[in-house]
Amino acid sequence: MNNKTVLAFLCHPDDCEFGCAETLALLKQKGWQIHIATTTPGDCGSATHSREEISKIRRKEATDAAAILDGQYHCNELEDVFVMYDKPSLLKTIAIICKVRATIVFTASPQCYFIDHENTSHLVHTACFGCGIPNVETPGVKPYDFVPYLYYADAMEGKDIFGNAIKPSIYVDITTVIETKEKMLCSHKSQRDWLLSHHGMDEYIESMKRHACQRGSEISCKYAEAFSQHLGHGYRKIIF
Repeated sequence: MNNKTVLAFLCHPDDCEFGCAETLALLKQKGWQIHIATTTPGDCGSATHSREEISKIRRKEATDAAAILDGQYHCNELEDVFVMYDKPSLLKTIAIICKVRATIVFTASPQCYFIDHENTSHLVHTACFGCGIPNVETPGVKPYDFVPYLYYADAMEGKDIFGNAIKPSIYVDITTVIETKEKMLCSHKSQRDWLLSHHGMDEYIESMKRHACQRGSEISCKYAEAFSQHLGHGYRKIIF
């Protein structure tokens, strides 16, 4: 590919680290430029900080995590719990994709435990198709006349909202770069207290490794990340 640019566009800071960070690390090794974007700064991800305080903390954590891959971080600045599939949100999403001009885009699963994740998935899906439409006006950003290769990362625990397992179509062996995934996730220090308070989890690093190990066992390797490719009309076929 002439344009070796990849964008992971998920919902919250740390979603990328759970879903596709090591695939990004492998692409980085092959000379790809890395971009990570979120629809929100994670403004509700704290039981002790105000929205403004935790947003500032989490933007910094996301920037630090992206920097591990020499990547850039972007944020739509939408609000947690209120990620809507509407025109203003979609225009912001299109603008980031037009600005980054990625060949590959990763986003959240369209089937996930949290509606913010699902709406992020739908926003990115539409934005990838709409970014090259000249009559969709995004002031200050030129249309990107290319429909990126679009991949959905794993839903949390690889399950839909009914607890059914989601069968991926693509696996990536990340065994050689699992330490980078852990390092990037550790950048999100603020989430340890939040996950303990709200989710009852005090082991987010270990839970990440368990899921990566589960996916790895499905293809006879130690650790893996799993994806499904969007293959609807107008979208490009598999690239890796």
